[in-house]
Amino acid sequence: MTATHTPTPAPQPSPPPRQSTAGRAAALVRNTWRGLTSMRTALVLLFLLALAAIPGALLPQRSLNNQKVDEYIAARPALGPIMDRLELFDVFGSFWFTAIYVLLFVSLVGCILPRCVEHLRALRTPPVPAPRNLKRLPHHVQTTVAETPEAVLEHIQGQLRGWKIARREGGARERDGEMTLSAEKGYLREAGNLVFHISLVGLLVAVAAGKLLGYEGQRILVANGQEFCTTSPASFDSFRAGLTLDGTGLNPMCVRVHTFAADYLDNGQAEMFTSDIEYQYGDDLVTNTWRDAQLKVNHPLRVGSDRVYLQGHGYAPTFTVTWPNGETRTETLQWAPDDATTFLSSGAMRFDPPGGMFPDADERRKNQIAIEGLFAPTASFHGTLLTSIFPAMTDPAVAIDIYKGDSGLDTGSPQSLFSLSKELINQGRLVKQDRVNLRPGESVTLADGTEVRFDKATDFVNLQVSHDPVQQWVLVAAISMMIGLLVSLLVKRRRVWARAYPDGTVIDGERRTVVELGGLARTDQAGWGDEFDRLVERLLGDNAPSAPAAQEKKN
Repeated sequence: MTATHTPTPAPQPSPPPRQSTAGRAAALVRNTWRGLTSMRTALVLLFLLALAAIPGALLPQRSLNNQKVDEYIAARPALGPIMDRLELFDVFGSFWFTAIYVLLFVSLVGCILPRCVEHLRALRTPPVPAPRNLKRLPHHVQTTVAETPEAVLEHIQGQLRGWKIARREGGARERDGEMTLSAEKGYLREAGNLVFHISLVGLLVAVAAGKLLGYEGQRILVANGQEFCTTSPASFDSFRAGLTLDGTGLNPMCVRVHTFAADYLDNGQAEMFTSDIEYQYGDDLVTNTWRDAQLKVNHPLRVGSDRVYLQGHGYAPTFTVTWPNGETRTETLQWAPDDATTFLSSGAMRFDPPGGMFPDADERRKNQIAIEGLFAPTASFHGTLLTSIFPAMTDPAVAIDIYKGDSGLDTGSPQSLFSLSKELINQGRLVKQDRVNLRPGESVTLADGTEVRFDKATDFVNLQVSHDPVQQWVLVAAISMMIGLLVSLLVKRRRVWARAYPDGTVIDGERRTVVELGGLARTDQAGWGDEFDRLVERLLGDNAPSAPAAQEKKN
C-alpha cells in the first residue's frame, strides 16, 4: 500500500497592517506640505501669479476707473456680467489672485527655511577630504617639486585666499608623510540665491502690507486754482481704503491745480501731459506754505509715503445763467470725454434760482434751469450736428438742450453728474425750452427772459493720491532681489584638492615631493578648464607642468 503525501501549502504573506485614519490623514498632510514647499511648486505658482496679472493689465479695473468698467460691461451684455462674476475687473483683489498669492508665499517660506539651515550647516562644515584617486577628476595635474609636503601645502594655502580650506594629515592610500588640502569657494552663490528668494518673500509681504495699510483716491480738479485736501474719504470722487483702515486718520495733504497743457501729434495722438500744481504736506499745513511742483505722465509727485499721479484730463465748460431780474449764477463743471481720440464730451448742469427771487419753495423748484449736451474742443458742424475733429481746444463749441423746471436738486435722490434724469423729463417736471449751438461768449434768451451764456471751457485733471507707508521696503526688496540674482549668476562653486607626499628620491641633496592637484566645478562647467590651468600656474609657480591641459582630460 503506497502512502500518499499531501504537500503542505506555502505560508501566505500576511497583509500589511492597515493604516489608521489618523495615520492616513497625517501622511496626506505631510505629502501635501512636501509638494507645496518644493521649488518646482514655487516656480509654478510664480508663473501662475504672472499669468493671473495679465487680465489686470489688459482689462479696465474698478480700482482705477469704475466708469470704464461699466462701459466695458455695457458694451458686452453677454460676456461682461460673466467676467464681472469672475472678478476680472478687480483682479488684484479677487479671491483666486489672493489664493495664488498666499500659496506662493507659503511655498517660498517652506522652501527657504530648510535651505537656510542647510547653508548654515555647510558654512560650518569643513570641505570634504580629497578623493582616493584624483586622476579620475575631470581636471587633474601631477608634478614633482624639490620641497617638503608641508612647504608645498603651505604655499598652496597662501595662494588660496578667500577659499574655505581644510588640511589633513595622511591620506586614503596611507603613504608615509602624505598630506592633503581641501579647498572650496563659491558659497556666496547659494547665499545670493537665498537673498533673492528671501527678498521675493519680503516683496510679497511689503505689497500685501501696502494693500492693508494704504489707500487710493481719485479727484477731479479744474485747472483754474481749484484745490482739495486729503482729510477724509469725502474729499475724493472715488476712494479705496486698505482693509485695516476705516476712513479716518488719513495722511493730510493739500493740492492746488493751476494749469494743464497737452502736447498732441498731428494725428491727434497725445504726446505728453503736464500740469503745474502747488501742494502742502507735513509742517507746510501749519505754516500755510505752498510748494510748486509739476506733474507729468509717469512722473508723479512723491512726498513722504504719498504719491500724486496725473491720470487723465478733460474739459469743464463754464455757463452763466441770468434770470429776468438780473441776478446771475455761474458754474464750471467737468464733462465726461466720451471719445478718447477727439475728446468730444458730454455732461449736464443744474442751476438753482437766486434766493428771494421765488419765496415759495415749490415755485423756486419749478424755475430751476438745467443744461445737457455735448462739448467739442475743436468743433465741426454737419448742419446743426456737432462733432469734434481734434482733442486740443482750438475752436470750442457746445450743442445743448436747455430745460426749465424741477431738475432734482432738492429731491435728495442721487443723480448722474453727466446727464439729467430721464424720469423727470418723462414726467414733465423738467421741460425742454430750446436746443442751440453756442461758441464762447454766445448766449440764448428763453421765452421768460432768462439768458444762458456759454462763457468758456477750462481743462480739468484727474489726480490719484496713493498712500503706501511701506513703499520704501518694496524698493529695498526689489534692489536686494537684483543683487541676490546677480550674485547667484556670477559666483561659481569650485572645489580643489591638493595631495603631497614624499617621492622617496633625492636629487642634488634635495628630497622630492609628488604634488597632485584636482579640480571639480560644482556649478557652471563653462570655462572651468582654462580657469583650472590658471589656478595651477598660480599654485605651483615655476613647478607647474608645461601643458597641464593635455593631462587633465579623462575619458
